Amino acid sequence: MDSCNCIEPQWPPDDLLMKYQYISDFFIALAYFSIPLELIYFVKKSAVFPYRWVLVQFGAFIVLCGATHLINLWTFTMHTRTVAMVMTTAKVFTAVVSCATALMLVHIIPDLLSVKTRELFLKNKAAELDREMGLIRTQEETGRHVRMLTHEIRSTLDRHTILKTTLVELGRTLALEECALWMPTRTGLELQLSYTLRQQNPVGYTVPIHLPVINQVFSSSHAVKISPNCPVARIRPAGKYMPGEVVAVRVPLLHLSNFQINDWPELSTKRYALMVLMLPSDSARQWHVHELELVEVVADQVAVALSHAAILEESMRARDLLMEQNVALDLARREAETAIRARNDFLAVMNHEMRTPMHAIIALSSLLQETELTPEQRLMVETILKSSNLLSTLINDVLDLSRLEDGSLQLDLGTFNLFAVFREVLNLIKPIASVKKLHVSLNLAPDLPEYAIGDEKHLMQTILNVVGNAVKFSKEGSISITAIVAKSELLRDSRTPEFFPVPSDNHFYLRVQVKESGVGISPQDIPKLFTKFAQTQSMATRNSGGSGLGLAICKRFVNLMEGHIWIESDGLGKGCTAIFMVKLGIPERLNEPKLPLMPKVPTNHGPTAFPGLKVLVMDENGVSRMVTKGLLVHLGCDVTMVSSSEECLHVVSHEHKVVFMDVCVPGMDGYEVAIRINEKFTKRHERPIIVALTGNTDKVTKENCMRVGMDGVILKPVSLDKMRSVLTDLLEHRVLFEAI
Repeated sequence: MDSCNCIEPQWPPDDLLMKYQYISDFFIALAYFSIPLELIYFVKKSAVFPYRWVLVQFGAFIVLCGATHLINLWTFTMHTRTVAMVMTTAKVFTAVVSCATALMLVHIIPDLLSVKTRELFLKNKAAELDREMGLIRTQEETGRHVRMLTHEIRSTLDRHTILKTTLVELGRTLALEECALWMPTRTGLELQLSYTLRQQNPVGYTVPIHLPVINQVFSSSHAVKISPNCPVARIRPAGKYMPGEVVAVRVPLLHLSNFQINDWPELSTKRYALMVLMLPSDSARQWHVHELELVEVVADQVAVALSHAAILEESMRARDLLMEQNVALDLARREAETAIRARNDFLAVMNHEMRTPMHAIIALSSLLQETELTPEQRLMVETILKSSNLLSTLINDVLDLSRLEDGSLQLDLGTFNLFAVFREVLNLIKPIASVKKLHVSLNLAPDLPEYAIGDEKHLMQTILNVVGNAVKFSKEGSISITAIVAKSELLRDSRTPEFFPVPSDNHFYLRVQVKESGVGISPQDIPKLFTKFAQTQSMATRNSGGSGLGLAICKRFVNLMEGHIWIESDGLGKGCTAIFMVKLGIPERLNEPKLPLMPKVPTNHGPTAFPGLKVLVMDENGVSRMVTKGLLVHLGCDVTMVSSSEECLHVVSHEHKVVFMDVCVPGMDGYEVAIRINEKFTKRHERPIIVALTGNTDKVTKENCMRVGMDGVILKPVSLDKMRSVLTDLLEHRVLFEAI
């Protein structure tokens, strides 16, 4: 055996193996001890509870294994080479794997930590997103319910329907057991149960408004949870059950007016109603935030809907009231128009009917005046004429005043001779003044224009009334008439603050002053002078025969001519002065042509008789026909009389030079007759002069006469002198329209 030449395997020496094992155990122990440190770091960073204890246990196992290998360093014993090789190999591999594992953990643990961190972050974000989505879904659901409730609430503008609909929809949406509305009473000291969801007739329960729970709800703009046992929540039938949660919210009553149910007050200040909502009994259900928000929003929407309903009701009441007022005003307007038409018709008829007998009186009196009379008879005839003329003036005044009051009277503007107007007034007044031995003087300023633009008739009537009034109330002394152009310093008088004249280059203000030295008038009676038929105490002492329309109608004429009139007097026995100013235009050409107007006084020019002049008179009134014929026959005319339109058309011929006709006749009126005559005589020199002799004083009559081709309009009554002047002007100008 000793001489065997067997080749022994070349194993490493024992010392070398020991070294390898020793070194391997050392590195294994180092690896084991490094792993717990890394695990401790991982445990520190890890926040997941179940994994923490698993890691702690694994670390303890590793620590024990490392300690075992460390002890083996001092307890090694000699073994066989095969066992030593196997153990050495195993320990080497264990050391390599342990070190590799330790080295891998150094790189893997941070990655594991970052993955775990991201996982936790994503989980947190997912949970937060779930919460936000839940809120969004809740808000969407709440919004849908709010829109639905708002639509139902605002589908009507009846207040009681709004409140009842609110309770029904809230009860259906939130699955409520009961819902109630408490409204303030008229006194404002109590809340009254006005509406409930389940009870049909809840009215009658009241609670004091100053309860602490009510003050708590009214002081908050949010829904407030209240005790199910408080007075406003005890509206369910008594029973053994666990009451559900109750919330209350205030409902603002915004500017409610006359919004009353069982003595609701008229609320002008900010007040509240109380809405109480109850969850079902014997249930674990609680109020969620989104449900409370829904209740708050609905309460605000109810407040808005109630305010809109209140506004609508107020507007409807105002509309109904306005409609009633409009109906009443329309009825009053129609009644006023009917009254005005009736008055105008009455005045028109009375005017025509009164002028016809006045025409007979004045015409016959003027004819009688031309005969041989005794002084006593002549005085009687002159008195009849004067009285008739005064009565005719009064008739004109009444008609003019009626037109002034209803606004139908308009100025007839035209160019006229201003000096001639004053001279005619003087000629008319002097005979009356001479009877009373009054001296009348006329003073015209040098700068007063001879021609002016204005309403000659109404200006002359105003001057004549003012001067006539002075003559009427003067027993002795003198009367002076002064006419000047009002200068700028005279336009604004402190005594006439309401008069605001506006000077310009194309017009001037005529100032007329009539001063009489009569008995005067008390200053306190002056305002009464411009009242219709008013008679002051001082006037009653005068032997004047009463008062009339003179100054009253003068004031209206002056106002129509953009002027002002006033009276000055220092008292009884000190005389009186009447002053008025009117606005007149300045003509561009002083020689502007104009239609000849009816003279106001007799003239001496022209023939005094018209022998052989063929005149046709058409008048249905027999007395008026005879009177007109008498005037014409006295002037030497050859007169033919007819009483109807048909007879007039049959009789009229080219031999007739003038045709006088009354336009108001039965059957075919005077306008149609004038048209037929114009058609019958196509040549102008063969056609007679057609003149309307009428008692109608309206402008429509004059316009219609001009429209149908008449040559003139003469107003009744007509005296002998007036007829003479009419024929003279007609034969000279072939046209004559008396101012109406």
